[in-house]
Amino acid sequence: METLTKKLFPYAYNILGNIADSQDVIQDVLIKFNEKETSSISNHNAYLIKSVINQAINLKKKNDRERNQRISLPEPIITNQGESKIEIEEILNYSMLVLLEVLNTKERAVFLLKEAFDYDHEEIANIFSVSVENSRKLLSRAKKKLKQNKPNVVTTTSRDRIYLEKYIEAIRNRDVITLEQMLSEEVKVLADGGTKVNVVAQLTSGINDTIKLITYVFEHYQKGFRIEIDKINHQPALLFYDGTLLMNCQVFELNKGGKIINIFSVVDPDKLLPN
Repeated sequence: METLTKKLFPYAYNILGNIADSQDVIQDVLIKFNEKETSSISNHNAYLIKSVINQAINLKKKNDRERNQRISLPEPIITNQGESKIEIEEILNYSMLVLLEVLNTKERAVFLLKEAFDYDHEEIANIFSVSVENSRKLLSRAKKKLKQNKPNVVTTTSRDRIYLEKYIEAIRNRDVITLEQMLSEEVKVLADGGTKVNVVAQLTSGINDTIKLITYVFEHYQKGFRIEIDKINHQPALLFYDGTLLMNCQVFELNKGGKIINIFSVVDPDKLLPN
């Protein structure tokens, strides 16, 4: 059962961006499957994946309707763990999960199945009970929307730790010149406090305003925190701890020039629970 849950998790999480919701979907699907007469089902794995995807889509639609916050970021997952209860390599990078929010739920699911899980259009059409042509159109629309929004993102490297150590040191020392050199002209900070934490600003853009924000937040809220450098959804990240309690997760996206183009800051306590 644990192996099956591990296999199914990325399908749910890459659609929902939420760990607890993904686990609930999988548990519900498995319970119903175990209560079902399955002798007529030729491929159990395919049936379960299809069920998880469709249930995740329905829950995603419901969550989107009920959401009243301007910005809702995916729940972070640490992806440098040797042993894990999930298929880490099939978890999308953080920037892509954020970017996928420009798609509707069906476009998102089709894009994920084709691009992340290498499904062909016949398989996708079967999952969603649509024609192959409709599957192709959904993928085409998804790619068009993503292309309009997608920045040039550099892959993470072994130099990420050194880079973030330099970034932290610059904030501690209020070294504006170094920070200006590290941030791109188009830099944005997106912050998600959920319903429990009032963030200083949900969206900040531009070098000057970003520097004002990150130095203010550090000085007033984070100065006494322990800071760890980690990988979240395959991207460099800073984790801010008050004792053993994780208070803030900041995920960084760098452009091809090696400058920070996005900082995704999660302070919603419901999204900062241990994986």
